Amino acid sequence: MIREQPDLQLIGEACDGLEAIQQAQKLQPDLILLDIGLPKLHGIDAAPRIRQVAPNARILFLSEINTLDVVEAAFSEGQGYIQKVDVGSELLPAIEALIRGEKFLDPRFTRLKNQIGVTAAQ
Repeated sequence: MIREQPDLQLIGEACDGLEAIQQAQKLQPDLILLDIGLPKLHGIDAAPRIRQVAPNARILFLSEINTLDVVEAAFSEGQGYIQKVDVGSELLPAIEALIRGEKFLDPRFTRLKNQIGVTAAQ
């Protein structure tokens, strides 16, 4: 889906959290799509290390987990969260929001917006 967007360029991929940190340091991306359930190092745990090595990168978390504590953790470490089941409809709007400097929360979690201080997702 990302490769089909003329305004977006996929510059790297990682198979686990440790590799994600290495790639972030090497590539200095504007945006990182980070799976929460990565092997070797959980995405939530990799995010602070990614922010240290690539401080300008915005982090959009993807996950199958939809509990409030996971969503809150994602927003404490990144700028966006979408559930994997919604990637087809929400990935591009989420990317666009983060590129504009906004936060994005999967619309399925609209009721949680006030609890975690997110205003970008409609």
